[in-house]
Amino acid sequence: MRTTSGDARPALETSVGQKDPKKAAMSGWIGGALEYYDFALYSLAATLIFPATFFPSENPTVGIIASLATYAVGYVSRPVGAIVLGAYGDRHGRKHVLVFAMLLMGFATFAVGLLPTYGQIGILAPVLLVILRLIQGFAVAGELGGASAMIVEHSPDAKRGFFASFSLQGTQVGSILATAVLLPLAALLPNDQFSAWGWRVPFLLSAIVILAGYIIRRRVQEPPAYLANSETAAPARRFPLIEILRTRPSVLARCVIMTFTNVIGMATLIFGVSYATQKGYGIGFSSSEFLWVTLVANIAAVVTIPVFGALSDRIGRRTLMVAGGIAGGALSGGYLWAVDQRSLALVFICVVIVQGIFFQMWNSTFATFFQEQFPMRIRVTGFAVSQNVGLMIASFFPSIFTAVAPPGTDNVPLVIGLTTFGICLVAALATLLTPDTKGKSLQDLES
Repeated sequence: MRTTSGDARPALETSVGQKDPKKAAMSGWIGGALEYYDFALYSLAATLIFPATFFPSENPTVGIIASLATYAVGYVSRPVGAIVLGAYGDRHGRKHVLVFAMLLMGFATFAVGLLPTYGQIGILAPVLLVILRLIQGFAVAGELGGASAMIVEHSPDAKRGFFASFSLQGTQVGSILATAVLLPLAALLPNDQFSAWGWRVPFLLSAIVILAGYIIRRRVQEPPAYLANSETAAPARRFPLIEILRTRPSVLARCVIMTFTNVIGMATLIFGVSYATQKGYGIGFSSSEFLWVTLVANIAAVVTIPVFGALSDRIGRRTLMVAGGIAGGALSGGYLWAVDQRSLALVFICVVIVQGIFFQMWNSTFATFFQEQFPMRIRVTGFAVSQNVGLMIASFFPSIFTAVAPPGTDNVPLVIGLTTFGICLVAALATLLTPDTKGKSLQDLES
């Protein structure tokens, strides 16, 4: 419980430092880019490479589902990471959790690049892959929660959405870097060489993340408000998650459900890639073609995220989150229909509209909105747990989609499109039931 008064806070903040939203946003941007390079790299490999390398099967559906399940396993460990790393960030500072999370992610991803294949060591290969994916999920759970909390607490009230959006932009840049490294290897190397060793190169480059993460994150300064609060607040008596469950269970539940909007990305850039490239579905696109599709979607997102972040400061978070989620969900089936038409040009147009514009209306805004739902003493935990529990559930959607619409199914775009839209409607309802935070200061939200 805080013991300081509102009048004492400005003096305390001056004693511990000044707000620096630009530096905080840049740190969040760079850190997000490096950490999500690792996480996105695995996501791409799970659909393009791992089915044949780690899960060989005469039944293509089994191989696809098994590979996508290891993609989902990374999200299973994220709630654990959110609880542990969120508590660490709330009790000991945003800076420390960000350094640890990035280093752990770098080590795990580098190790994936060294793994032997199923053909070399049998069942031990996918077991080791799953373990490393669990470590990845644990590490990434602390990244966005800590980074966005730091930015929000450094930012002026009127520009929280704009500055906080840069951590999300950084995650998209990380995805671009992962695709940009994997793309020339897939395009230039013969298939047998790419499958044998070419795919390992981007994973081994994660060694750079270990060094860069330490250099960048150790120089980040804690937000003045957090330091002031730490100096004046009584010692925490409860584990942050216990306090959240006791005082804000409905807020936590709504944030979890809102996170289901990520089904748009699951349907388009995860299941959609599998649908387009796996032989069982018979569409016939190549892996390199859909690496370009993913790259274009992320480039569009980099452009639109700060625009929508700034717009959220003017019109409020909820409007953008509801509109983007419903529109993106409704058009996801159209994107899959474009894949079904085997028109690469149409696929590019649809992925920019669905993923690059409408989904980013939600994605650029949710981090600020979630952070504003929790007071400072439990902010990192509240954000991290709600986001990562929601993502854990949502991560199984691609495997469910494959099970519901396996190779040979008629009207795959319609089946998956309607399912995606229905999930987005539920998430939009949870958003509408949550009070908007437009025009409120962080001090107003501390109660």
